[in-house]
Amino acid sequence: MNYHQILADITKEVKALPDKGTPASYIPELAAVDPNNFGVYLQPVNQKGYGIGDFDKKFSIQSIAKVFLLALAYKKKGKALWKRMNYEPSGDSFNSLIQLEYENGIPRNPLINAGAIVVCDILLDLLPNPKQDFLQFVRKVAVNNSINYNEKIAVSEAATGYTNAAIANLIKSFGNLNNEIHDVLDFYYHVCAIEMSCQELSKSFLLFTNGGVISETNERILTLSRTKRINAIMQTCGFYDEAGEFAFKVGLPGKSGVGGGIVAIHPEKYSVAVWSPRLNAKGNSHKGMKLLERLTTKTDSSIF
Repeated sequence: MNYHQILADITKEVKALPDKGTPASYIPELAAVDPNNFGVYLQPVNQKGYGIGDFDKKFSIQSIAKVFLLALAYKKKGKALWKRMNYEPSGDSFNSLIQLEYENGIPRNPLINAGAIVVCDILLDLLPNPKQDFLQFVRKVAVNNSINYNEKIAVSEAATGYTNAAIANLIKSFGNLNNEIHDVLDFYYHVCAIEMSCQELSKSFLLFTNGGVISETNERILTLSRTKRINAIMQTCGFYDEAGEFAFKVGLPGKSGVGGGIVAIHPEKYSVAVWSPRLNAKGNSHKGMKLLERLTTKTDSSIF
């Protein structure tokens, strides 16, 4: 299949669409990003990858990093992880407190903010140097030691993270956080502040495309069973209250971030990452969603 030509064609189509939405304005460093950035990179399993546009420019992956966070915690904690959170779709916004209070401080899934905050708490108990150890895990999965946190973005998120602080305090009040709230949130903000390009992101998500094995090194990181479950959580929970829309129109497991990135996988075939900072009302990249919908339509490559 000529992925490069397909990407070129659909990129031209999507870039011609009217611009809708804006970058995430509630995080000052993200609000300053050029909204006209647009990149896509598709990495087939054991083949050459294909990129168009700003595919090699780094951006803040934000909530996409929650998948790496989940993978590391699941690897270390196993099924005991699910005593602290569920794995059901939320149907609500990614930072909702209402559902969290109703469900007694047990987050609906690990890909909403509340769930990721609990995962951070778990890893604070398990890792000797949480921020450095997590970064090393991401670098290992990506086979790339240049990946790093953007400290400016981490500071910017902490300065305006009132809702996340409220979430953490609410979870703590129900006894579902072991560590100090400041420490949990500092870790969480750094996780979200990881920067990667579409190319780096697409290559790193081959782990989930390839059954839990890093393609370049042939090292198994996750069991096949745990990889399957993470992919299922991406499919049902990766786009918050727009997860059904993504499944219906795109038909791939994936994860979005308010930095404008989206990554999706077709198990055993490819991983694809797209970046366009203008977000729709649900906090997902408007043109990124459109591109991936066209990609699976033109390649007939949905998992359904």
